[in-house]
Amino acid sequence: MSASVHARLSAMMFIQFFIWGAWFVTLGTYLARLGFGGADIGFAYLTNNIGAMVAPFLVGMVADRFFSSEKLLGVLHICGALMLFIVSDLVAQSAIIIGLVLYNICYMPTLALVNSVSFGVMNTPDTEFPKVRVWGTLGWIAAGLVISFGLSGFVSDVEATSVPMKLAAGASLLLGLYSFTLPSTPPQNAGSKTTMRDLLGLDALALLKDRSFAVFALCSLLVSIPLAFYYAFTNLFLNEAGMSSVAATMSLGQASEVFFMVLMPLLFVRLGVKWMLLAGMLAWVLRYALFAAGDWETASWMLYGGILLHGICYDFFFVTGQIYVDQKADKSIRASAQGFIAMLTYGVGLAIGSVLAGATVDYFTAEGVKDWPSIWWVPCIFAAFVALLFQVTFKDDTKREKAAEVPARP
Repeated sequence: MSASVHARLSAMMFIQFFIWGAWFVTLGTYLARLGFGGADIGFAYLTNNIGAMVAPFLVGMVADRFFSSEKLLGVLHICGALMLFIVSDLVAQSAIIIGLVLYNICYMPTLALVNSVSFGVMNTPDTEFPKVRVWGTLGWIAAGLVISFGLSGFVSDVEATSVPMKLAAGASLLLGLYSFTLPSTPPQNAGSKTTMRDLLGLDALALLKDRSFAVFALCSLLVSIPLAFYYAFTNLFLNEAGMSSVAATMSLGQASEVFFMVLMPLLFVRLGVKWMLLAGMLAWVLRYALFAAGDWETASWMLYGGILLHGICYDFFFVTGQIYVDQKADKSIRASAQGFIAMLTYGVGLAIGSVLAGATVDYFTAEGVKDWPSIWWVPCIFAAFVALLFQVTFKDDTKREKAAEVPARP
C-alpha cells in the first residue's frame, strides 16, 4: 500500500470516528436539557444498537453483492448527514427517537464499509490496518477537543445544545463526498446467493458446542449490558458533578485505548487470553466503583481514573475477544463468528443495557435530582457478577504463543 493511499484511508478513518464522537458522547446531556427522562435517554441510545443490528443485513445484502463499498459509504454518509441535521432541530421526543433510528441505520453499516475499503487495498492487513485504524481513535479524540475547546468559545454550555449534532452532520457530509474519491472496492460476492444464516453469522453457532466458547459468548453478551451505562450517562453525570470541558476530558479514555493497545502484545505473552479478558471485565467493575464513590469537589481523581480505565475496559475485553474468536473459529466461518459476537455485544447486549440504564436512572431520580452513587453501583455489581461467572467457568484452551502473534489484527 502506497503512502498516498495510506494517507487517504487514514483521513477516511479520522472523519468516520470524528462523526460518531461528536454526537454520541454529548447526546445524553442535550436530551436531558430537552426534558428527556432516564428511560427516554436510554431509548435514544438504543437507536445506535438498532443500527448495529441492521448493519449486517444492509452490508451483506447490498455492499457485498451489488455496489462498490466506497459508493455505498458515500451515499449512506450523505443521507446520514441530512437526517442528523434534521434531528438536531427537532424537539418532540418521539420525532427525535424516530430520527435517530433512521440516522443510525445509515451510520452503523459504514463501520463495516470503511473496513472493507481499507482491506480491499492492503497487502498485509495485519500490519497495515492498525496504522490506519488508529486515526479513527484520534478522530474521536479530536471531536471532544473541538467541542470543548473550539465550539465552547462561540456557544455557551455547548454540550447541552444540538451544535455537536450539527458538527457531526457537517463532517458526515464531508466524508460522504470524500468517499467517492476513495479506491474502488467492488462487491466481493456479486452474483452469489446470500442467506439469512450468512448475514446473522449463524454458522458460528456450531462453536457453541465448545464449552469455553459458549461461556465466552454468554459473558460477552452479559458484560455489554453494564457497558451501556457508561455510553449513555457518563457525559451527563460528569456535567452534573461540576466538571468542565467534559467531552474533551472523556476523550482521555480514547487516549488510554491507544496506549494499552501498544502494550497488548507484551501482556498477552504474560497473561494469556483468560486473564486478559478477566482484566477487562474487572476494569469495568473498578470504573463504576470509582464513579459511585467519586466526587468532583473532594475526590475528582476517582472520576478521572474511571475515564482513563477505558483503555483496559475496551482493549482487554473487546479486542482480546476478537482475537479469541479468530483463534477458535475455522477460517471458513471466521467472519460469521466475528459477526455473531458483534451482534451479541454491540447489538443485543448494549440494547438491553440501554433500556436497563434508562430505567435505573429514573428509579434513582427524585424531584429531578439523580442519586448517581446508587445508579453507578448497579452496573458495578452486575459487571462483578459477570466477572465471577467468567472466572469460575471459562477455561483458556488456546496457546499463549499463538495469542502473542495476533494483537495487531483489527
